[in-house]
Amino acid sequence: MKMLSRWVAMAGLLTAQAAAAQSLEKMQWFNEPAKWSIKDKALKVSVTPQTDYWRISHYGFTVDDAPFYYATYGGEFEVKVKLTGQYKARFDQMGLMIRIDEQNYIKTGIEFVDGKFNVSTVVTNKTSDWSVMPLEKAPPFIWVKAIRRLDAVEIFFSYDDKTYTMTRNAPLKDNTPVMVGLMAASPDGQGFEATFEQFTVTHLPDLRRQEWLKANTPAK
Repeated sequence: MKMLSRWVAMAGLLTAQAAAAQSLEKMQWFNEPAKWSIKDKALKVSVTPQTDYWRISHYGFTVDDAPFYYATYGGEFEVKVKLTGQYKARFDQMGLMIRIDEQNYIKTGIEFVDGKFNVSTVVTNKTSDWSVMPLEKAPPFIWVKAIRRLDAVEIFFSYDDKTYTMTRNAPLKDNTPVMVGLMAASPDGQGFEATFEQFTVTHLPDLRRQEWLKANTPAK
């Protein structure tokens, strides 16, 4: 029992340290846009025109050139961000991306399609798929959240950062470091202004290790 209590305390300390060390300024760009800034813990991006992330299926082309601001994380975690976009053209989009490499990634957020706002998710495992959920109203902002547990990622959205609705459960290889961060793209358009606020990544204790500790901790 003492071993389990010690492990729980250590996990809490590591989580607190990780949260304290997290900073937008310490992240890095993949496809850095021409104009961006960080102020008051918010990232503002002028999204590069004619950019996207997609691989092969349906359309027959591969693109991997949109702005992505990220840090690398291992293990299991929860990532969350508030999104505000001045969307203009079809397929303008912004949100979170969790990426192993150019053949394996998940992007999720808001996408503007034919005048409507959608919670949009693309899951790429050698080829891409696309799922959308139209929103009943055009929100001034929205939160999206992704939880990585074992070999899957659960995806949610919220209007108020209190009540979350799950939209997708997607596979992602476990025990593999991933790039986690903020993505925006304008495949058809000339770019738009995107603002990311309240970005957090919270470490979650490994489920398999927790089960092992429960099964292998001697009873008092």
